[in-house]
This record gives sequence, structure tokens and C-alpha cells, in this order.
Amino acid sequence: MELAAPALRRYLLLLAQEHLEFRLPEITSLLSLCGGKFSGEQEIRVNSPFWILNIPSEEMARGLMKRTVCAKSIFELWGHGRSERELYASLKNYPVDKMLPYLQSDSTYKVHIHTFNKTLTQAQKIKKIDALEFLPFKGKVNLKNPEHIFWILEDYGMNPNNVPEEPFHLYFGRWIADGQRELIESYSVKKRHFIGNTSMDACLSFIMANHGRVKPNDVVYDPFVGTGGLLISSAHFGAYVCGTDIDYNTIHGLGKASRKNQKWRGPDENIRANLRQYGLEKYYLDALVADSSRPIWRKGMLFDAIITDPPYGIREATRRTGSQKEAVKSVERRYTEEIIPRHPCLKIISNCEQMLSSHTSRRLITMEKVKEFKSGSKPVAIPTEHTVLKSNACILIPCRIKMRILTCWMASICHTGDTILSVRSISVV
Repeated sequence: MELAAPALRRYLLLLAQEHLEFRLPEITSLLSLCGGKFSGEQEIRVNSPFWILNIPSEEMARGLMKRTVCAKSIFELWGHGRSERELYASLKNYPVDKMLPYLQSDSTYKVHIHTFNKTLTQAQKIKKIDALEFLPFKGKVNLKNPEHIFWILEDYGMNPNNVPEEPFHLYFGRWIADGQRELIESYSVKKRHFIGNTSMDACLSFIMANHGRVKPNDVVYDPFVGTGGLLISSAHFGAYVCGTDIDYNTIHGLGKASRKNQKWRGPDENIRANLRQYGLEKYYLDALVADSSRPIWRKGMLFDAIITDPPYGIREATRRTGSQKEAVKSVERRYTEEIIPRHPCLKIISNCEQMLSSHTSRRLITMEKVKEFKSGSKPVAIPTEHTVLKSNACILIPCRIKMRILTCWMASICHTGDTILSVRSISVV
């Protein structure tokens, strides 16, 4: 006799309205990391800040929020509807036995109202809270330090120039946990000891680590390490980190500074100092001066993940060669699926575009290893006339490397691409 699968509970996810294309792959990856699975039954509108997810347990929901930087909060969903009448009917149909543990007479609570694309007056908020008097609240109101927090969330659409009088959708739920949005500020590049002209911003660094499903005690490698920004996000999640770069001055923190009003880099401007700044130095293995277009690693399993931002025509200042006109002409290619590097052992999991301007964008590519490498397997090369990254675009997926997940950036003119990499279970053969 087969055991019945655990019943899925409904949760409401409140997301930040930035990096919209990156949100679904991040949530999917983190659910997988927590032991869950993203099913096709989820109620998701990709550009909306409100998603309804079916998750097996509150513990898994909390685990998701301990990692995500794309989501603000998650709630146990008690009811929702397209009008107040539908919301109240939905709440009345919610099982009372699931409500009662949080409505006891010896507990404290408060009700918070969140509106998207509209601001309500205090009188309007109080009126909406008073309308919930049919719920069996028995505890005392405590606005400063309540045991339980309940939220009314209202969606007034995406158009700030045409805000409706009534919301398109209403939700009511019990607050469970907040996401890790504060990491974006605390790890801001503006506050970092050692930065370069192309240092990855904190938000995207954490998104990449989440796409790569980095976890404690993993070994993460960045073959284009630069100032080590991508190592920091992985180390924050408990991974041991290392990297290589062809630029000797960058690896050793020498030469001219990237900051305004600072001519030369100081003695404490290096990758190790960056990790020390955040209390993560114990996770730093080392950084080597090396050319990633040439094999340098011994055979065998080496890394759990590769997360990197390969060069795509924007780099630290070096000797100028050629004209600016020639440089622009070399990347004027329209993006097509055919330019994405491929390997028979890898499956594309996600392909997210980030708009940089009206005519430029870059893409974050995530791939997963679906089978072990066998001698004779060859990568599917991308046409030379379409590549912006040239040989570096394939550096992580030639025959000598086996992987399970790969996440990479591609940037370009006219919506071409850039590539950032995050790969799991790497073997060099």
C-alpha cells in the first residue's frame, strides 16, 4: 500500500519588483534546495508581486525565506478573492481548526495592511480591519511586540497612472517570515574595502548563489574572480571559495584604485580583506593568477559549484588597442538561442534577461548536469560570428569538465547576450 503524499499548504509570497525574470528561477532553485518541488499548480503571474505557492510545510517556507533576496515576505494564506465579498467568503471557508492555535485568548496579535500601487489613509485602514470582526480573534492587540501578525494585502495593478478605486485582488494571511533583502544593503559594493570597475552588485551576487543552489561546505570556484564579489555571496551561505584571474594586479590588490578621489589601492584592498570585512575569512581558500582558457586543474572532482561573470567586452582599464568604433562593431549581434554555449551533459534550467538600457541587455544562464561525462563527448560550439565572449564563452563547458549546474551572464548590443556561470559537481578529466 502506497503512503499518501503530504498535503500541500497554500502560502502567499510577496516579492520585490526588481529583477523580475530572476525571481522564478531563484524560488524554484531554493525550493529544490529545501527538498521541495515547484509544481505546475502554483498560481503565479510572473510580473505580479503576489504569488500563491503550494508548499508541504511551514518549515520549508521558512527555509526558503532564509535564502531568497527576491522575496520580501511569506504568509500562510487563509483567504483571497477579487473583491471584499469574495475574500470574506474565502475566510469563512478556511478550516477553523487551522485558525484557532493563533487566535487563543492568551495570545497577542496585530493586523497590518499592505497595498501595492496605492496608498490608503489611516481611516481607510481601520475600516478594513474592523470589517474582519467575524473572525474568532480572542487574544489581545499588541502593536509593538505581537506573537502573531496578520496581513491584509491588496493588489491595485501595475499601472501607477491608472489606479482603480477597488483592488484587483485581496489576500489575508498569517505572517511567517521575511526574506533576506537586508543583505543587499549590508553587502553593498559602496561599503566594500576592495572593488573594481566591474564588481558585481550585491543583489545579483546573491541571486547567482541561489540559482547555483550553493549550500554550507560546498567548494565554489570563480574562474574570473576579479575583486571576489561572487565569492562573498557564496561564503555567506557557508561555502568554501576560491578563484583565478589573469590580472596579477587585481588578484594582489595592486595598482590604481577604482574609487573616485583615490589614486592607488591601499594595503588592505584585496580579496581576503573583503571576506574578512564580513567575518567570512575562514571560508576563503585562495586566489591564483591563471589563464582560464588553459587547463590548470588535476583530474577528478574538484568543485561543487562554479559561479562567475566572464568578460564580455567590459573590463578593468588596460592598454588601449583599436578604436572605440571597432569595439562597438564587434558586439552588434542580435541575441538568439543558438549563441548559448551547450554541452551534451548539461541541460538549460533558466535563461533570464536583465535590461541595461533601451538597446542593451545581459542574460543569466543556469545549466544543470544531467549525466556523467564520457570520453569522446564534445561541447556544441557556438558560431564564431555570433559570439561576444569568444573562447571564454565555452571555458567552463569543454570536454575536460563535467558539471551539474551552470549559471552564466551574457551582455550585448540590441538584446544580444552576456554570461554569468554557476555550476555544481565539477570534474576535470
